[in-house]
Amino acid sequence: MSNMPEVKIAVVAVSRDCFPESLSVTRRENLMKAYQEKYGEEGIYECPICIVESEIHMVQALEDTRKAGCNALAVYLGNFGPEIAETLLAKHFDGPKMFLAAAEETGGSLLDGRGDAYCGMLNASYNLKLRNIKAYIPEYPVGDAGECADMIHEFLPIARAIIGLSNLKIISFGPRPLNFLACNAPIKQLYNLGVEIEENSELDLFEAFHKHDGDERIPGVVREMEEELGEGNKKPEILAKLAQYELTLKDWVEEHKGYRKYVAIAGKCWPAFQTQFGFVPCYVNSRLTAQGIPVSCEVDIYGALSEFIGTVVSGDTVTLLDINNSVPEDMFEEDIKGRFDYTRQDTFMGFHCGNTASSKLAFCEMKYQKIMARALPQEVTQGTLEGDIIPGDITFFRLQSTADSRLRAYIAHGEVLPVATRSFGGIGVFAIPEMGRFYRHVLIEGGYPHHGAVAFGHHGKTLFEVFKYIGVPVEEIGYNQPAGVRYPTENPWR
Repeated sequence: MSNMPEVKIAVVAVSRDCFPESLSVTRRENLMKAYQEKYGEEGIYECPICIVESEIHMVQALEDTRKAGCNALAVYLGNFGPEIAETLLAKHFDGPKMFLAAAEETGGSLLDGRGDAYCGMLNASYNLKLRNIKAYIPEYPVGDAGECADMIHEFLPIARAIIGLSNLKIISFGPRPLNFLACNAPIKQLYNLGVEIEENSELDLFEAFHKHDGDERIPGVVREMEEELGEGNKKPEILAKLAQYELTLKDWVEEHKGYRKYVAIAGKCWPAFQTQFGFVPCYVNSRLTAQGIPVSCEVDIYGALSEFIGTVVSGDTVTLLDINNSVPEDMFEEDIKGRFDYTRQDTFMGFHCGNTASSKLAFCEMKYQKIMARALPQEVTQGTLEGDIIPGDITFFRLQSTADSRLRAYIAHGEVLPVATRSFGGIGVFAIPEMGRFYRHVLIEGGYPHHGAVAFGHHGKTLFEVFKYIGVPVEEIGYNQPAGVRYPTENPWR
């Protein structure tokens, strides 16, 4: 996938001068060996110049990691560590950072071989807070070489998200459609996160689209679409227009991303889009999202932001869906009850018109937008990609700014069930444990809009750390509480 950061983590070992430096040297060497045996040599760098004991060593390590092209930092306490120099290293390093520490190896080395890094992590964390430095600290940040290698590997997608956000521009077209104020949120928090935004008119997009009339690249894109759709190519007459639109968006991205490296798009798709462009953009949105450029529907800016985060965390295609409708009782009784360990309130249907990539659909066909066609000629609503979403694990999540410009987020693990939807659009039957309560006391109580981002696989652990790192208060990160754990707003006499 394109439009995604590459991470190179610098491992810098530190040592307190009253402890044997050899502890940090040997433990760093063992850590690097364990990492490379498990995960390969790519994307990690062992800072060889020195073990950081002082501020001078800190400056030398910074210079070395910059020359090596590192954009993320792992500060490794091989022993107690110098709390001032190590936190200054984190302060001056331009990129995401983590702290982790070495465990003691054997009961036979607790005299000269004891490093006390368990203790040193406390002082390091205290100094980080004194200096207001953000850093990722694993759930249990002390381990042997193999365990610390795993911790660094878990940091990779977190670092990728932080780097991506610091270099992201969201490009939007048009205001939110009428009666979709839920997708409208203050952009102040985007700037707080270091994200740029370029807001454009639909008229700008319409003009750019017509500048691509007769573009010589259109037939090539049409052939790509035909190959992707296969037998699902039920609207061949619309492909040239869709290809022209795809080229318009891609050229706009290249011409307008400016100094930013990564882009997401919040696109307009109705009410005037269909009558003026002569199609709906859903299929193109799905194709760009599959290529690593997330496109949200209905000018949902924070939806596009959430999709981008999900893409860089998972390294995979995501989608944006309405948390849409309940599963009918007869359908639950026939297809779910007894087969899966869920109640009816644990299930719902996630839907959107046709923006989910073909790779995430069990089958797909190019169709028209049924809801829009109730009020418009069917021929101007062509361009949706319809099919049931593939079964398997998912993470439903969203990062949102509230009306008073506070960051808030939710995360829930669940799955798409292998149950035929019997409906239209890009759609799936979803199951999330305790969804009914989560829906009422997180989604409704938190004032979230109907759009949720969907990452394929369980990525809640990483997303939680990303949201913490970028400044979402932990009490504002909602999740589906297990049965027996009451939400603050839940009626105790329920």
